[in-house]
Amino acid sequence: MKKIKNVFLLLAAVILSASAYSQTQTPKPRVSLPDSVTGRFGDATIAIHYSRPSVKGRIIWGGLVPYDKVWRAGANEATTFETDKDLKIGDELLPAGKYGFFLMPKENTQWVAVFNKVPKQWGAFKYDETQDQLRVNVTTASLNNPQEVLIYKITPKGFSLDWDKLSVFIPVQ
Repeated sequence: MKKIKNVFLLLAAVILSASAYSQTQTPKPRVSLPDSVTGRFGDATIAIHYSRPSVKGRIIWGGLVPYDKVWRAGANEATTFETDKDLKIGDELLPAGKYGFFLMPKENTQWVAVFNKVPKQWGAFKYDETQDQLRVNVTTASLNNPQEVLIYKITPKGFSLDWDKLSVFIPVQ
């Protein structure tokens, strides 16, 4: 009987410890909230899923986001771009599918947009260039009014990422 009592007490201690531990490990709310935008190009539907970082007084381009390195084009997980039909991005064909979307910022107005075959990635830490489906040169333009929180916009001619003092436009046909 004493053995059963000891086993019961040990089991109760383990359960209480696990419960107390799980209560102290409450996930913190994300600072950069997730968002998405959808739109149409002809008969194709696209969806962009991303997280929205804020400027918060930081130097973004060439600071927080370094030049000449692949960037997740948002915060947290890599941004994803999904299309249900083949699209022409710039002068190149992007097959229907879901992609990790990255940008490679440059000090000039000519950046590189990257559609990678691996859509689920945390940031760009395990980004693999050999998995790129498409790379296309894109241009940036200055924003008249700085954009505090990163946002994607879809227009009839493509989509843009607007953040800080820049807009990066990706042409779609």
